[in-house]
Amino acid sequence: MEVVSLGIRDIILPGDMKDLMNKVTEAKKAAEANLITRREETAAMRSQANTAKLLESNPVLMRLRELETLEKISGNSKLSVVLGEKGLADRIVNLL
Repeated sequence: MEVVSLGIRDIILPGDMKDLMNKVTEAKKAAEANLITRREETAAMRSQANTAKLLESNPVLMRLRELETLEKISGNSKLSVVLGEKGLADRIVNLL
């Protein structure tokens, strides 16, 4: 006779062992969730760095970003906007 496979089902553990197993499982799940959070944060930081490099190398995109920001600010308030030659970001800082 040869045993091909063996399995265990429906094991009832004593109270202490059950609590210990629950703590181990909880710790593993918390570590997995932490790892996922760190990966997402890293991806977001990488995306921000790429955006910063792109804006640094292309002044027109930076100007567009400034105008989009100004649109958001002025949409929620009674702000009068006057555009000119000087950088928009500098003008906004002076207004605030």
